[in-house]
Amino acid sequence: MQIEGKYVDASAGITLTQSWTTTNVLNTKFELDNQIAKGLKAELATDFVPSSKDFGAKLNLAFKQPNFHARAFFDMMKGPTANIDAVLGREGFLVGGEAGYDVQKAAITRYSLAVGYTVPQYSAAVTATNNLTVFSAAYYHKVNSEVEAGAKASWDSKGSNNVGLEVASKYRLDPASFAKAKVNDRGIASLAYNVLLRSGVTFGVGVSVDTQKLNESAHKVGTHFEFSG
Repeated sequence: MQIEGKYVDASAGITLTQSWTTTNVLNTKFELDNQIAKGLKAELATDFVPSSKDFGAKLNLAFKQPNFHARAFFDMMKGPTANIDAVLGREGFLVGGEAGYDVQKAAITRYSLAVGYTVPQYSAAVTATNNLTVFSAAYYHKVNSEVEAGAKASWDSKGSNNVGLEVASKYRLDPASFAKAKVNDRGIASLAYNVLLRSGVTFGVGVSVDTQKLNESAHKVGTHFEFSG
């Protein structure tokens, strides 16, 4: 629980938010949108604990253009550290990457790359994460208004030589319900069913079966209700 106050000056692109939580933490966030440069949003967030004098400060930047999105997150008090990601897109093709940098150590802590292609009916992507040691390829196809299918393969170059595989499908039974199925290379098969009982109320049931251990208690069954206003 917290007490919060906010000041907004839309014409100047300024938003100031302060809150005080029941755990005695004072949070302040200052946002500046489309003022430094068109498409650039800057955010400075601080937190202060009076009892321990602990203070934290983070600077976040987001830059958006029609075919280019980039973000940068700086932790000013720890490291400092920086995490940066960017995506470039053109005519359905996407290229992106992310990197982490520790200023104190003057070292790149992690990096990843990805390429993809997307159109309304299908999409495909190849990613290299964990410092380009874990590779994965994914494909999604919307067959028609009722059927969707997808597949994913992954390989850890520093782990085993096995390639992980997953295949999944979704079938819309009617406007209010759908069923999903998924199976992977380890023999885990999953089935799920969701139905809209009434406006704002959804019921779901699912089962996961380890086909390699049918005689063991390695299977799962679950249900859930989801309420939305």
